[in-house]
Amino acid sequence: MVTDTTASVRPARAVNGVVRIPGDKSISHRYAMLAAIAEGTSRFQNFSAARDCESTLGCVGAMGVEWRRTEHGAIEVVGVGRQLKAPAQALDCGNSGSTMRMLSGILAGQPFASELFGDESLSRRPMARIMKPLTEMGAKISSSEGGRPPLKIQGGPLKAIHYKPEVASAQVKSCVLFAGLFGDGETTVEEPIRTRDHGEIALRAFGAEVERSGNAARIRGGQRLHAIEALVPGDLSSAAFFLCAAALFPGSAVTLPGILMNPTRARLLDILIQMGLKISVAQLEEHHGELVGTVEACGAAWKGGTISGADTAALIDEIPVLAAVAPYTENGIEVRDATELRVKESDRIAACATNLRKMGAEVEERPDGMRIPGGQRLHGAELDSFGDHRIAMAFAVAALRAESETTILGADAAGVSYPTFFEDLRKIAK
Repeated sequence: MVTDTTASVRPARAVNGVVRIPGDKSISHRYAMLAAIAEGTSRFQNFSAARDCESTLGCVGAMGVEWRRTEHGAIEVVGVGRQLKAPAQALDCGNSGSTMRMLSGILAGQPFASELFGDESLSRRPMARIMKPLTEMGAKISSSEGGRPPLKIQGGPLKAIHYKPEVASAQVKSCVLFAGLFGDGETTVEEPIRTRDHGEIALRAFGAEVERSGNAARIRGGQRLHAIEALVPGDLSSAAFFLCAAALFPGSAVTLPGILMNPTRARLLDILIQMGLKISVAQLEEHHGELVGTVEACGAAWKGGTISGADTAALIDEIPVLAAVAPYTENGIEVRDATELRVKESDRIAACATNLRKMGAEVEERPDGMRIPGGQRLHGAELDSFGDHRIAMAFAVAALRAESETTILGADAAGVSYPTFFEDLRKIAK
């Protein structure tokens, strides 16, 4: 049962069925932003219905960009090229760090001042990581204490830079590359660890030349973008909840058509296979540079394992659900090098540890991760989403194997990325 703010999840015996996952949130954000500064009208099928992506559309709309939903559910964005208008009021990013960080790159190159703000959760998140490179490029940016939102940006002509971020972040990379479109030469972002490359792929889809070598991406300023028509693949990070649900019940089978299979994201599937889940991928196709396929997962004995280093960066959005189901694995799951989890929509390390303990699990919380032993039995409990969409959904999955009913407070947070999550989970839980 789901109310506006609370979800009750009963134990299941199996999960079986087909789930059509909503469009990828990361790609939807980037498509909307680039379509806004492209020439012509772009059209996107399966554009994410997440509240975060609505925030992005709202922000570009406030700068004179017309967008609409068609009768068939597509999103159309009427690009204005390099003619964005100064917003009449501050831009509301809602809960979306993606909106604030990446849109700042575009705003830095505009001949006007702008301000971005967000909700209570977003107002606690670090923005110094984008302020530093954009300031180097010539933008004037101010923030609240500690580099927190709101941000005030005075845009203008930008200098090309070679930037080496201390923290590997696809959002920071996209922010700087988007700003590089307005730079006076070639802008390079060289990452310590390669992150998801949706920004580079989207830029190419819109007609920009982007070079890659190793962990570096380069873009030349002054390039014009052109409208596209594209199908947004199903979000692999959202698919992770159903893959982990299948893993809980040997003999279960879940089929997920049209899922994003980008190599910088698909490491999740490799890790799940290593941990014992049976996964097959079929019908691989390419859409505007992004690989898409049908994923089928079958439950089996699940061993668990360790997530660290580059894998932590690749799975940063999926770690909450892996942690939530870790007690049900044979050997448990250990997460290392995940300090970034503490500055997401919630402190996800603390949130996972708190909820698991409420369900009766043993958890060792560490500054940069956690260790969760396997072979544990969990009971239902009243849990908190902490206002975090991934925590709400992760513990709905864990609740399927609990020994009694679980209540999740603040379950409506799931709408930030997956508005129909609880409905889809209910359909496959038997």
